[in-house]
Amino acid sequence: MLVLLPPSEGKAPSVGGAPLKLESLSLPALTEAREAVLGELVELCAGDEDKAREVLGLSEGLRGEIAKNAELRTAGARPAGQIYTGVLYDALDLASLDTAAKKRAARSLLVFSGLWGAVRVTDRIPSYRCSMGVKLPGVGALGTHWRTPMASALPEAAGDGLVLDLRSSAYAGAWKPKGEIAGRTATVRVLHAPTRKVVSHFNKATKGRIVRSLLSAGAAPKGPEQLVEALRDLGYVVEVEPPAGAGKAWTLDVLVTEVH
Repeated sequence: MLVLLPPSEGKAPSVGGAPLKLESLSLPALTEAREAVLGELVELCAGDEDKAREVLGLSEGLRGEIAKNAELRTAGARPAGQIYTGVLYDALDLASLDTAAKKRAARSLLVFSGLWGAVRVTDRIPSYRCSMGVKLPGVGALGTHWRTPMASALPEAAGDGLVLDLRSSAYAGAWKPKGEIAGRTATVRVLHAPTRKVVSHFNKATKGRIVRSLLSAGAAPKGPEQLVEALRDLGYVVEVEPPAGAGKAWTLDVLVTEVH
């Protein structure tokens, strides 16, 4: 099982660790594309702060993020699972998983990123600020920049198992499962049971709980149908929208009664 996650806007500081080693990150096919983004981002943020703030879409209150980006090559790095914070990652709570579940997380979780393309939770990265929606002057729109290298790297990472795609739309555009892989891909919508309306903020928390439940239980569904069974066994109320045809992803609706 490969679980695709969005990053978080907020990130924990990466003070004290050894600096980034770009070549040590998972998915080495992305190294060249990572270097291109990293190099331009560092140069941009080491120069004109106002230009950098405009390009990155940062408010005046986040101006300090620019200086942090300028030091990415020398800043301390920590496992990505410790860097990403926010609602989904609070609910997932990787640090409190037992040893076996942590090993499963290391194998199965892949976090998408405007800067790194995608990293595993064990990959050591510095704290940064660069969303997938950014358009750098040289590299261009990051969502477009990542599509070609992702097209070769991600099918290999997916192997022949289930792909559980929990990414937000901005990150989903960087790689879209196609053909046979799409047929064993499932996306999840979180709906408020009484109204069948999409839950917004709490969507992230529910997705974090789903991933935690699967990891803790040692669930290993081979495909979308087995995922539905596993989630129901774990107490989730799941409705299924089968794919419209061959080479299309499944959509699972997880119904929640309490929005928290």
